[in-house]
Amino acid sequence: MQCPCLPQSISSGFVEEHWVWDVNAKSPAVQLSPCQRAVYFHIDPILQSEGTAGVRGTKGFVHGEHYWEVKFLEPPYGTSVMVGAGTKQAQLHLGNYQFINMLGMDSESWGLSYKGTVWHCGQSRQYTEPFYEKATIIGVDLNLYDGTMAFYKNGLHLGVAFTGLNKVGVPLYPIVSSTAAETELELVMRSCRFLSLQEQCLYTVLQHLVDEVHIDTLPLPGFIRRQLKEF
Repeated sequence: MQCPCLPQSISSGFVEEHWVWDVNAKSPAVQLSPCQRAVYFHIDPILQSEGTAGVRGTKGFVHGEHYWEVKFLEPPYGTSVMVGAGTKQAQLHLGNYQFINMLGMDSESWGLSYKGTVWHCGQSRQYTEPFYEKATIIGVDLNLYDGTMAFYKNGLHLGVAFTGLNKVGVPLYPIVSSTAAETELELVMRSCRFLSLQEQCLYTVLQHLVDEVHIDTLPLPGFIRRQLKEF
């Protein structure tokens, strides 16, 4: 399915994806909606917030260009509410009243804070104006051809935030995090595009598999099955 609502500055050729937030890759302080698209942080009425919580998407990316959007269902506040991406090694929970910018605290993740700063390897820089409004939509454009990550705010391109992501060498997963009680975020658009015919074919085959373990049962040459596993 084509994606008609992409920002105008993103090229055509994107198709819709259907990944969601991963119930098995999240902080104990995170709860998900039944459809796993909405995420609720620190909603315990007694404990409130005792640290920083995150959740990872169900799909990691090594190839292609991927664009997704996160909607702020409530106005962001507190030390940190972040949108970005990271490896499987990226932290998803910090307790003991550690309220920090968790996405970008080390080399395993890259993140944008609602305060307008971007973080990686524990270092930050001012990237855009802070945003405090309810219903703000932050788009993430992860381009693994160029190795860049750029952000959008309500469809407006904010510029390249990070480079060199095509050299990471492992899958990068969408991640969101928050220190603030009752933060509510919703996963909206999810899309991708692949430029080569080979990538498009591999992606199409994988989309029709229930599970990647079934790759070895496909009546395909061994080298194509290996490409599918790597893809």
